Amino acid sequence: MRNRFMLGLLLLFFVFALTVAGCKRSISNSNIVAGEKAALMNRQTQLQDEPFEVTLRHTQVGESKKFRLAILKDVVQQTEADIPGLKIRLDGVDSEVNRKEKLRGEMAAGKPPDIFDVFGSPDSDIYAREGLLLDLTPILEELGLKNKIKGLEPYTHDGKIYGLPAGASIEGFFYNKAYFEEKGLHVPRTLAELEQLAEVIKADGKIPFAQSSKEAWVPLMTTNNLWSYFAGSEVTSGFRSGQAKWTNPDVVKAFEKHQEWVEKGYYKPGELAVEYIDMRNQIISGEAIMMMDGSWANSVFRDPVQAGELIGKIGYFNMPPEAEGDPYIVMNDFNNGYGFSSAIADDPRKLQAVKQFIQNFWTEEMQLRGLKEDGVLPALIIDSEQLLDTVEDPLIKDIFNGVEQIDISYPAYDALVQTPVNEALGLGIQQMISGAVEPKTMLEALERTQDAANAELP
Repeated sequence: MRNRFMLGLLLLFFVFALTVAGCKRSISNSNIVAGEKAALMNRQTQLQDEPFEVTLRHTQVGESKKFRLAILKDVVQQTEADIPGLKIRLDGVDSEVNRKEKLRGEMAAGKPPDIFDVFGSPDSDIYAREGLLLDLTPILEELGLKNKIKGLEPYTHDGKIYGLPAGASIEGFFYNKAYFEEKGLHVPRTLAELEQLAEVIKADGKIPFAQSSKEAWVPLMTTNNLWSYFAGSEVTSGFRSGQAKWTNPDVVKAFEKHQEWVEKGYYKPGELAVEYIDMRNQIISGEAIMMMDGSWANSVFRDPVQAGELIGKIGYFNMPPEAEGDPYIVMNDFNNGYGFSSAIADDPRKLQAVKQFIQNFWTEEMQLRGLKEDGVLPALIIDSEQLLDTVEDPLIKDIFNGVEQIDISYPAYDALVQTPVNEALGLGIQQMISGAVEPKTMLEALERTQDAANAELP
């Protein structure tokens, strides 16, 4: 009996010893696991804090874009503050050089910057088809922005979004309001009245229309608006599909009208040698009275450093139709924006930086600031009353009125035609301005280029 009792005590002691040992091992293992987790988290924290760089190619170069650059720099600074270790390296390049040379070469090599200024259509479509642009669709959904940004169509390919518009623009005439008031002139309601104004201004020893044609897209703003009136706003998209021809009599009529204005002396002689920035100087100096340009140019005329005594004396009106009461047809698009390299999808830290950049740039604060300081029409959907409350400048209000006046809008020609056609058109308009070729002959050659480009479409 005693032996059984002792045996029971021994068994009880053995079980107790095993239990204690197991607990110690469990505590020891738990400590090891906890230590490993702490070390992993420490390594992850160190990795997150390690410096890394994102490159950003922009086109906010020159005095006329200084306000736009200041806004971009503030967005960059905020994004760097939001992401530990992030450094965004800015690379400023002229818009035409970026679009037609530098970015095109980088895309061909498959090595674009991480973030870059991109033309919506047709450029982003081409790059998206090559797999070079980051699909922003899930990012916009994650950030709740997909239905809050206007003008996504030029950046959309096969139902996916590959870029974001920085803002919107329209094209029309800036004019010297003080001169108009002094001479008793009024904003024209028809093309005939516009031409009458030009004759009066010319007779007064002034240049009716400031112009620079060294870069062909500048005079083509005028011609594009004319052929959209004469041949219809949809005609430009028809060139690419083959449903319309550059030799259409109404298209020819538009180029002949532009040629007529050149021959009548409505532009400064030697315009083919004039840089774009100098066109604005023609109106600021008082040498010219009106100027066809994009709404983005308003920042020049609202900056005391650039506009001088003309501050508050410049207005804006849309190119009027042929007959009073006809619809106003005006260029209105969202084609200037930002794209992102598809390689970012494989780099979690850069992807996080891109998301934060988007979140910081496309906000009401920044879009309204862009409107107020730089006159860029917002791409973000914002209540119209809030927009009007933001702006007190009379020139911006003129532009708002211009937007409200639009009956039919069209995208700029270079958003619709192929690159070879765009290049041939640019050369053609310059030859026409110089008097080296007649509009009909030039457009016949252009149609051959268009037909060849259409034959190569996928």
